[in-house]
Amino acid sequence: MSRSSNFSPWYHGSTVPYAEPAWSRGCPSPYLKDSHRKLRDVMRAWVEENVIPYASKWEEEENLPKDIYQKAAKAGILMPMAAGKSIPREWAGKYPIIGNVKPEEWDGFHDFIIHDELNRVGGIGVPNGLIGGVTLVMPAILKNASKKLRERISREVFSGQKRLCLAITEPDAGSDVAALATEAVLTSDGKHYKVNGQKKWITSGMYADNFFTLTKTSTDGMTMLLIPKSQGVSVRHMKMSGSSSAGTAFVDFDDVLVPVENVIGEVGNGFKCIVSNFNHERLFISFQSVRGARVCLEDAISYASSRETFGKKLIDHPVIRFKLAHMARETEALQSWIETLIFQLDSLSAVDAELLLAGQIAQVKAHSGIVLQNVVRDAIQILGGIGLTRGGRGERVERIWRDVKAISVPGGSEEIMLDLSVRRALKAASVLKSNSQGSKAKL
Repeated sequence: MSRSSNFSPWYHGSTVPYAEPAWSRGCPSPYLKDSHRKLRDVMRAWVEENVIPYASKWEEEENLPKDIYQKAAKAGILMPMAAGKSIPREWAGKYPIIGNVKPEEWDGFHDFIIHDELNRVGGIGVPNGLIGGVTLVMPAILKNASKKLRERISREVFSGQKRLCLAITEPDAGSDVAALATEAVLTSDGKHYKVNGQKKWITSGMYADNFFTLTKTSTDGMTMLLIPKSQGVSVRHMKMSGSSSAGTAFVDFDDVLVPVENVIGEVGNGFKCIVSNFNHERLFISFQSVRGARVCLEDAISYASSRETFGKKLIDHPVIRFKLAHMARETEALQSWIETLIFQLDSLSAVDAELLLAGQIAQVKAHSGIVLQNVVRDAIQILGGIGLTRGGRGERVERIWRDVKAISVPGGSEEIMLDLSVRRALKAASVLKSNSQGSKAKL
């Protein structure tokens, strides 16, 4: 078999060095099967037709059209985005899956691929505005809501009728969840909670029909409520440094009556609902980072290969190749770490994964933001002025430059994540040591 025919099934996508993961550049992978490659091709075609041509316009307008969400639902993107590494039985067969992947075949690498392809748009405003609520909220609803509520919300969301957002952060609490002040008081007839308070920096809050909201229900207890957009709920658009189309909102709750049936999980134990999706959320953010880094490499190398300075192409200057080498080095290492974690999550039970991987996932979330900051910085240096211009050849890199802190801060800041990773590593070591000693004692 010739060299070219041996490589042909593996090579697809951009031919620019480092623009694609190794398994798209002629290298075999122990993780990827035919269903993954088919999904990648179908998802790429959908994004290139429905998202990339309009992203700059949507960012300038600071709004996503309603029909793009409905198109995503019809294409079979929303349900698998919510599912993560496996399709739940109660969703399987009821809702379409893009690429016609069989529900029983779906794994963490399918999940990675649909996020990876969507983030080729450059910047996270469009992806977060489109699927942020689905990705961050639906897993917690699946794990914690009543069957009746799960079925209703799933039907409304996956059909494209209604949208969700995660409403946790507050003006005076930030990431200190214990300090939140939004209060939910049970009415005298026991049928409703009356909610008062404010939430801030709420991604896709401008688009939401339901707010997945953490509230204070006692002096020492918090309860998760699904609050519909109804009387007493008001939203204001927040102008951020980037992510203009993410629909980031300031949300006010003023004597909002919420049926007790909308309690998610146990009353007084709402924080458990948030914790249940931390790994999924942080891995999702690292997915955004690694594709953002590849976008920077693709656009910087393409530009450097055509732009001439001092009588030769930029790519022919050793200092430029030095920058590109460091950008590629960090990106390739991040990709490998993410793929290893996906494989481990697919292979471990939920209990073992929480013990062994929660700290590593927190660490890769922090690391991914650091990598993207480094890579986009050097991409801007190579692109020069066009890397600072909205629209045109450098528009993807410019959007990422504005959005990079929206990756390293939300979902757990870099400092908090790195500290957590060490604390979780120490806890895992203690548990493993205890189990080992127990096994020896039995012998």
